[in-house]
Amino acid sequence: MSTLLGRLGGAAAARPWRTIAAWVLLIGAVLGLAQAFGGEPRDNYRIPGTPSTAGMDLLNERFPETSGTSARVVVHDRGGRALPAQALAALRGELAQVPHALSVSEPIPSRAGDTALLTVGYDVKVTAFKDAEGLDALRAAARATTDAGYQVEFGGELPENFSAPNGMAEAIGMGAALVILVVALGSVVAAGLPLLVALAGIGAGTGLITLLSAVTDISGIAPTVASMVGLGVGIDYALLLVARHVEGLRRGLDVRAAAAEANATAGSSVVVAGATVLVSLFGLKLAGLSTYASFGYATFATVGAVMLAALTLVPALAGLSGPRLLRRAERRARTAAPAAEHPAPAAEHRAPAAEHRAPAAEHRAPAAATRTERWARLVGRRPVAATVLSLVVLLGLAAPVLGMRTWPQDAGSQASGNTTRKAYDLVAEAYGPGANGPLLLAVDLERLPQAELPALAQKLTADPAVAAVQPPLVNAAGDAAVISLQPRTGPQDEATAKLLKRLRADGLPAGVQVTGQVAAFSDISDRLAQRLWVVVPFVVVLSLILLTVLFRAPVIAVKAAAMNLLSVAAAYGVMTAVFQHDAGARLLGLPHAVPVSSWVPILMFTILFGLSMDYEVFLLSRVREDWLATGDARGSVVRGLASTGRVISSAAAIMVAVFTGFAIDPDITVKMIGVGMAVAVLVDATVVRMVLVPATMTLLGRHNWWLPRWLDRLLPQLRIEHGDAPAPAPARQPVEV
Repeated sequence: MSTLLGRLGGAAAARPWRTIAAWVLLIGAVLGLAQAFGGEPRDNYRIPGTPSTAGMDLLNERFPETSGTSARVVVHDRGGRALPAQALAALRGELAQVPHALSVSEPIPSRAGDTALLTVGYDVKVTAFKDAEGLDALRAAARATTDAGYQVEFGGELPENFSAPNGMAEAIGMGAALVILVVALGSVVAAGLPLLVALAGIGAGTGLITLLSAVTDISGIAPTVASMVGLGVGIDYALLLVARHVEGLRRGLDVRAAAAEANATAGSSVVVAGATVLVSLFGLKLAGLSTYASFGYATFATVGAVMLAALTLVPALAGLSGPRLLRRAERRARTAAPAAEHPAPAAEHRAPAAEHRAPAAEHRAPAAATRTERWARLVGRRPVAATVLSLVVLLGLAAPVLGMRTWPQDAGSQASGNTTRKAYDLVAEAYGPGANGPLLLAVDLERLPQAELPALAQKLTADPAVAAVQPPLVNAAGDAAVISLQPRTGPQDEATAKLLKRLRADGLPAGVQVTGQVAAFSDISDRLAQRLWVVVPFVVVLSLILLTVLFRAPVIAVKAAAMNLLSVAAAYGVMTAVFQHDAGARLLGLPHAVPVSSWVPILMFTILFGLSMDYEVFLLSRVREDWLATGDARGSVVRGLASTGRVISSAAAIMVAVFTGFAIDPDITVKMIGVGMAVAVLVDATVVRMVLVPATMTLLGRHNWWLPRWLDRLLPQLRIEHGDAPAPAPARQPVEV
């Protein structure tokens, strides 16, 4: 693999304009096809086999007039005065004229009379509306009412399904990434190169996602999550390649040879790390929800595009940049140095094995140790204490996860400035918190006689957790009915979930199903909680197999998986503390604590497990490269960490900056994912890679690379180290650190 990647890098650096032109044509073709044949993102929360889905299917079949989407229009007088009937009637007339409006309910006034609620029913699904056209039509219909001085807010399925695009998150992440790259690489040209590569990959990935939307359901926030991950990994992969390319230039290699060596070494790590991310994304398919599968499709396309861009565009752009990738002082020294000090062309293109042994020889030279190397030696002198301390920190951060409660996002979780959140608060104050999440009882009158409906309604009214029960509504055919039940508590309250479970367990006769948004959210939360324990083993086992095949070290693979699980658990714990226990929810634009979104745990796990493996692969590739050259088990850890510490720290800082930028996104799911992944990467790059990895590898010594003979015969020979150096002889003694 390293040979092929080296040839690819050398060819791209030798003919950079051809490579760049090919990418321009590729992006243009993909975006053109997307414009011509692409679809629109749409959420599909249907879960076959759940009670809420069965009830909704009954209503869609026998109440076709209710099968479309709906919207709530809330009118409020800020002065507390009663709303005039004439103004409400005029508003109702305007709402009836909006496109696809099938019906508009009579205004329902509050007890104080200063608030009124109208419901607009549509004859199409919510996915029929493109972008904000449905919400814009409602605002236009209510313009006369707002001009008269009344507050008008919008809620319900249609407004809540729209999320305004927010380019601020990407801008903040890219700005912070540029600053970090300039500090890490010391050159503006070198710093801008990873950003260009990441943007090229995201551009191609965006077009692919649009094309996928034409043939399958892609969630509305899936492109945002895919861009978040693609931007982070794209910059990281390009940074790793650029850093290795600059190392080659500093050793005297010409541009083409440095690009070939960077692709053969760091490029192999990029392929392994990217493959781990892609393999982890397959776990989303096991969640049993099409929305999760769409996250996997979108992120898979984007990560694949940025990985291809890194392996081809980085050497091409590096070939164009030439020595400008070096710091200014290094360029001056390179120019001023006499020709005799530069290696001859034959030496520049020496054999791969000689290139491979050069770094080890350089490390044995009496050069001043870097801060990372001194830190690695310090950890190596106290490996037991370092291991125990890091485990205590990780377990302490993960502790809040034991009390984590999940619930799908709804209007009550949105930021206070959002119109859906304002409508939610107005309804809760005027009609009670349960009015934001009524339970719908779908009744099959072929199984339950219509004469028993009054008794059923009376029984429901007597329940202390029920605030109100609307009279049964029977369809024209007389074979189905629907009863609306308003709980005393809000949709996110645990008491509402208990009421739902109690009704389903022993409170309803045969032929009655509880459905509606709250019931569907509860079913989604339960299903995802169950599926989490299917996805986790699947992703872990696949990652173990991949790492074992590539590094031929089962101990390393098991240890890497365990450490990644600790990083993910710590991210879960911090996210629970921030959002559920209100340790920082208000700082992120939320007015109060909210449960963790049900969409987040599985999605975060699959993405984070792959991202955590990135740093593991980057580090272990250099450690194994040194180990194969020297046979020094402990010294290779120190030298491997010293050679990658700066790059990994810079890459992690970029990831944290990118993910933190997405924490300001108005969508609660994106906000939680941004915070969780920023914490996970920060913990992984500090506590895990800088303390736990060197400590445990020091304790294990040569056992890190133990491989049973029977497994050695079964595993294919897939060396990712440049030069494919042979493993050291067993009799060789390690050098003590």
